[in-house]
Amino acid sequence: MSNPYESDKLLSEYLLFHYGTAEEILPEDTPAGMADALDFAVRTQRHFSADEASRGLDLGCAVGRSSYEMSRSCGEVIGIDFSHAFVDAATALRDAPLPYRRLDEGHGWTPLEARLPDGTDPSRVCFEQGDAMNLRDDLGDFDRVHAANLLCRLPEPERLLDRLPSLVRPGGELILATPCTWLGEFTPPENWPDGPTLDWLQRHLDPSFELLSTRDEPFLIRETARKFQWTSSQLSLWRRR
Repeated sequence: MSNPYESDKLLSEYLLFHYGTAEEILPEDTPAGMADALDFAVRTQRHFSADEASRGLDLGCAVGRSSYEMSRSCGEVIGIDFSHAFVDAATALRDAPLPYRRLDEGHGWTPLEARLPDGTDPSRVCFEQGDAMNLRDDLGDFDRVHAANLLCRLPEPERLLDRLPSLVRPGGELILATPCTWLGEFTPPENWPDGPTLDWLQRHLDPSFELLSTRDEPFLIRETARKFQWTSSQLSLWRRR
């Protein structure tokens, strides 16, 4: 089965999701609550503490917005995604704005341009293609690890959970966000949590991590001018013991 995250359609949707402005994403008559779901890739990483950090890791980085946002306070950030197309786009943005097209309907497209926001430091960020279930051995450890909307897209998510204690330094922070949309096309049902996802995470992450807080973070993906995905992701913040 082909990877949908390598398609031009998904690449355009995610560039808009990560870098689009409210005017580029929202319909003219915006229903209540839609605007609150913008800038998900910015909001999730803001749950890290405000202190400066040495190293940050963004797993399932997609087209890189959270990675670049983490560069505001991390001396080095590595973004890793399974999609070659996403990683290529995120890397290209280090050097120049990236043109793409927004699908409006049928054969109707609008040309747009993704660009990095002011205040990010692309010299601190690098990207690589990789599998979150089989990360390279020499990746090292990090002060901050961010993984948003990744767990329920992995065939064997427990393999990542087992690796997390070695990725996060003692005292370091971990952010996991997941909409808990467990689907057989990504994760075999025998690898789904056997109860609430947060309870499952606590069983796996104790005793290495302390759960600091949880909250819901909505996000909005525009597919066409009249079709949007509004979803709520369960975000949890953890500290390495």
